[in-house]
Amino acid sequence: MIIEQILFGMAFAGGIYYFVKGIQRVIRNIQLGKKTTYPGPASARWKNMLLVAFGQKKMFKRPVPALLHLAVYLGFIIINLEMLEIIIDGLFGTHRVFASVLPTALYNLLIGSFEVLAFLVIVACVAFLIRRYVIKLSRFNKPEMAGWPTKDATLILIFEIALMSFFLTMNAADVELQRRGVEHYMQAGAFPVSSLIAPLWSGVSDVVLIITERACWWLHIIGVLIFMNYLIISKHFHVIIAFPNTYYAKLSPQAMLSSPEYVTNEVKAILDPSSASGEPYRGRFGVKDITDLTRKQLMDAYSCTECGRCTDACPANQTGKKLSPRKIMMDVRDRMEEVGRNIDQHGPSFTDNKTLLHQYITEEELWACTTCQACVEECPVNIDPLAIIVDLRRNLVLEDSKMPGELVGMNTNIENNGAPWQFSPADRFNWANGLNIPTMAEKAASGESVDVLFWVGCSGAFDDRYKSVTRSFAQILQQANISFAVLGLEETCTGDPAKRSGNEFLAQMQAMTNIQTLNQYGIQRIVTACPHCFNTIKNEYPALGGTYEVMHHSTFLAKLIEEGKLKINENNPLQGQAITYHDSCYIGRGNGVYEAPRTVIEAFKADLREMKKCRTKGMCCGAGGAQVFKEEEPGTSRVNITRTEQALNTGAGVIAAACPFCIIMMEDGVKQKNKDSDVKVKDLAELIAEANGLKV
Repeated sequence: MIIEQILFGMAFAGGIYYFVKGIQRVIRNIQLGKKTTYPGPASARWKNMLLVAFGQKKMFKRPVPALLHLAVYLGFIIINLEMLEIIIDGLFGTHRVFASVLPTALYNLLIGSFEVLAFLVIVACVAFLIRRYVIKLSRFNKPEMAGWPTKDATLILIFEIALMSFFLTMNAADVELQRRGVEHYMQAGAFPVSSLIAPLWSGVSDVVLIITERACWWLHIIGVLIFMNYLIISKHFHVIIAFPNTYYAKLSPQAMLSSPEYVTNEVKAILDPSSASGEPYRGRFGVKDITDLTRKQLMDAYSCTECGRCTDACPANQTGKKLSPRKIMMDVRDRMEEVGRNIDQHGPSFTDNKTLLHQYITEEELWACTTCQACVEECPVNIDPLAIIVDLRRNLVLEDSKMPGELVGMNTNIENNGAPWQFSPADRFNWANGLNIPTMAEKAASGESVDVLFWVGCSGAFDDRYKSVTRSFAQILQQANISFAVLGLEETCTGDPAKRSGNEFLAQMQAMTNIQTLNQYGIQRIVTACPHCFNTIKNEYPALGGTYEVMHHSTFLAKLIEEGKLKINENNPLQGQAITYHDSCYIGRGNGVYEAPRTVIEAFKADLREMKKCRTKGMCCGAGGAQVFKEEEPGTSRVNITRTEQALNTGAGVIAAACPFCIIMMEDGVKQKNKDSDVKVKDLAELIAEANGLKV
């Protein structure tokens, strides 16, 4: 017995030693990234961690796999509580030591619970294997899953089945030994699962039973120690690191992108040379290798369980593009591990002349992203592949001056004309001809103030199709007696398409120009019909000195209807019509605006028909991330066509939207499907104008 205790002590110490070394290596690798700040109260971070990591809130968007995962998760967490008893028994040669410490009823409940959970873990793991190899779910069979990733997943499932089988077999032998009153095997515990197996041992000798019990005990404990160390080199390390990862996850709206301070300082120096302080920035712009990423982004990579929910939801991947958010995270982790090995083998100054960008992640993958945030929304542990994609784009644009040709033209137009298209800035206010729309300059000159500034946006000012929306909304404001004004010729592009395409310099130049104008007039409240303008001004301008109350026009319209300031005609032409609503990514997933547009549609007493992919699961129209200004990357189909098909499948005669880009893409899709004579695509403001008989 003493020899067995010594051997156990050595095995346990060795397992813990290598586990600690592995954790130290992971921490060292994460610290290769840049330090960053984590704004937001600690209370909100603890809540996030408890709900998402511990409570698995986001897993339950898919109930069946969530329940299976919960069984494995609880098995992993709770059954390992029994490890404490096993360790004590192993070190001191005791048998079920807690049975003599805890009340009998409590001990029986614990052991019984462990057994039920062990059985459920086996069932869940078998189900997961069936999903992979019998049902063959598509997300487990993407190109990035070939080779080790699939073997890793299979190995861990088999490992867990084996560990739980050893545990139950050990208990079954223990039950029979207790029944026989064999020395050392005291009566203790309740065994609802293994007691069903125990009768199989009735004809076996005591010696064989003891050997079986001891063998399974050793296999279980050694297996756990091996499993513990294997986790660190496996995708299943997420069971540990998911907790700090969700704690440090960003609390700001999903659609909000960072505004790097080094760019801000450079832009301020350009706009006002007197504000320049110190030497110009000489570091890297954007991200080229893992040392340019933040420590949180590297933690994201270690937290990825390769479940593929992000890739499954990605509109680019759904339509055959090379982009896979899961692969992005896997590439970051692989490159980080490679750099870590190089440091271990050659020292910290070693350079292998490889980078994350180009050697691991291609330009084609990056430019396929629509920045729709579906990957962020779907991730069970709040990983943010989008932030990495945008950071990589920034490096391509700001250091290598590389981007699709169409985006070069778009950025040039923003820089020269204040809009993504080659229109004269002098024509920006032409949309208002005949409507008697006041400007902020006129209001300021007369000493008047307004309740709200209507931010028109570039599409609303220049796009012939979307001018109808702008005029409709302006007339609705007039009809509701809202005191408002516009900037007119003083308005310029918010910088959204430049920012999403990686041109952070131009984006911040545009932002600071607009902020200066808005602050000059003391603007407090802004309403806009463009989700991209809404998100940029609301979420990204505050970091640059412009903080305002910003509302999307869908929310503003719903509020006017609810307050009775805007009434919809009782017998309006939309009453009873079948309407489906397309959720814009930048007000939906990006900022949580889902109910307001539906409130507006319901006010018509129309037949609202939801698409199968709606609200948080709504599919992008394909325009975001500056995609509307360029050709899509090669794929099996176009994103807007796929989304249009989903809308047409509802049988609705009207596709309602609340975004200029969505309207462009959906109208194009309807035309491509030869349905433009039967199905109309309209903005919410246009629908209200139609319902109330306004002449646009």
